[in-house]
Amino acid sequence: MAKKTIITIATTGAWPTKANNPNVPMTPAEIAEDVYDCWKAGAAIAHLHMRDDNGKGTMDINKFRETKELLEKNHPDCDIILNMTTSGDASATDETRMIHLKELRPEMGTFDCGSMNWLNSSLFINSPQFLEELGTTMQEIGVKPEVEAFDPGMIANAAYYVKKGILKTPVHFQFCMGCANGIPGSVKNLVFMKETMEQLCPGSTWSTFGVGHSAMEIMYAAIAMGGHIRVGMEDNVMYAKGQLAESNRQFVERAARVIREFGNEVATPDDAREILGLAPRK
Repeated sequence: MAKKTIITIATTGAWPTKANNPNVPMTPAEIAEDVYDCWKAGAAIAHLHMRDDNGKGTMDINKFRETKELLEKNHPDCDIILNMTTSGDASATDETRMIHLKELRPEMGTFDCGSMNWLNSSLFINSPQFLEELGTTMQEIGVKPEVEAFDPGMIANAAYYVKKGILKTPVHFQFCMGCANGIPGSVKNLVFMKETMEQLCPGSTWSTFGVGHSAMEIMYAAIAMGGHIRVGMEDNVMYAKGQLAESNRQFVERAARVIREFGNEVATPDDAREILGLAPRK
């Protein structure tokens, strides 16, 4: 049987605006329709960030709730896995970073496994206290962590939390490549991240993305190396050099073509649930 490759769509993120690309979805209605469109094109997971009414990143539970309810109401056939961020608002408290997980119970949520300088301009803080509380909460409410690793040290942190019982195995990683102050996006570095994961967290699954100019290199390498991939305007507003992306669906369609040309199958949401050890959809 052909290997099944999961496509995650990261529609919005916390940073790109309409000024960067007028096609970035910003409101709950825009995000919900965009997620549905990407699901039809082959995305199995939707990684969700929210924006406030001024376009800034927010952890407002009402924005998450509205997006989820619009998707369920308008497109009941859509069985995409929702993966809600726990970051994207520098002013959020530890409580507001996870209250939406407790109340909305998405199938997945992000677990950023360490702190770092962010975009050479600010701090992205994920304290040990927060990570222990987040990991414990996710286990209690049945939300699968997507462990975002921006450098190999964060993979080592994940291994530490596995030993402490804060994370359960098998772990699912998202290797974030090419972010400022994180590991640069290259095939050599992706091989190193994968080998580090296999040494420290054997049996884990993994996905990856490359920001900016490293996007295509990382996507092709990930598929060839047996991983899964993430695409979307959170990571790139350009579809190609000098060409703004027309939609998030455009990224998903290209990813699906590459997966099939390589000889793999595009994973359905139910395939992804099986691969990641999620409960079957009711």
